[in-house]
Amino acid sequence: MEAANFEYHKQEDPLEVESFQGEKRKIIQPTSLKDPKFENLKQALVDWINTTLKPEHIVIQSLEEDLYDGLVLHHLLSSLGGVKLAVEEIALTSAAQIRKLEVVMKELDERLGVPDSSLIKWDVKLIHNKDLLATIHLLVAMAKAFQPKLNLPANVQIEVVTVEVSRSGIKSEVQTEVLTDDNRKTDSDSSSKSEREDPIEQLLKLEANKVNTVKKAILHFVNQNMANLGLHVADMDKQFADGVILLLLIGQLEGFFIPLFDFNLTPVNDSERLQNVTLALDLLNDIGLQLPSIDPQ
Repeated sequence: MEAANFEYHKQEDPLEVESFQGEKRKIIQPTSLKDPKFENLKQALVDWINTTLKPEHIVIQSLEEDLYDGLVLHHLLSSLGGVKLAVEEIALTSAAQIRKLEVVMKELDERLGVPDSSLIKWDVKLIHNKDLLATIHLLVAMAKAFQPKLNLPANVQIEVVTVEVSRSGIKSEVQTEVLTDDNRKTDSDSSSKSEREDPIEQLLKLEANKVNTVKKAILHFVNQNMANLGLHVADMDKQFADGVILLLLIGQLEGFFIPLFDFNLTPVNDSERLQNVTLALDLLNDIGLQLPSIDPQ
């Protein structure tokens, strides 16, 4: 059965066995490639990358074809981890791409903090060779590390053929590979739910007087920073709605000036207010504060 599966894959995508003699490689079974859960995971990762890199006008369509040269991984690491690496922006030659990947992957492995190097299911060679399995393992690990609340499809498992080529012949074995965990809650998960709950959600469950105390503290903080601009905020709900105070506050806290022609200082309609708020959220994303659950509307 295993040999038949391997032979079938060879017809679909012929393997040059001499190119990896003495190595072990994992090849996704054709049936798993068409599994809806696997396809959903691929699309979820593509959407996540495109959402994350939208401010940089980077759009990908294929995990295999668009990540092998290191450019997308470099920008993901920069956006999600706030890491600036001294590598060339665009690597045109294969040698340059591998050099860039080596720098990016070294930093990524350190950031991901995999305790046992033997557990790492990706490397520079696999990524540069457009290995889909290794690429997905890497992206799922990045999502867990940098955006643990990202809603990836749960319990995605596929069948792979592990192929080992030696002088005596080819050995193959069919195995199940786990790509994402089963996120169903257990009793122990429920008991610690409050510990993992979003801080804002916990705040909104407090008594009204406690919420008001927190709001007053935030308002005091805002006015301290707005004093340099001669502004005073009396009502956060109303005065933050048009995005103007939010933009000025970001500029104050981050130490940069937002040109007045980039936003509407005195918005007169919902469209201009929405434009201001969208710009503010884009700026927060650019400085590394990820707010995926907040809609500008």
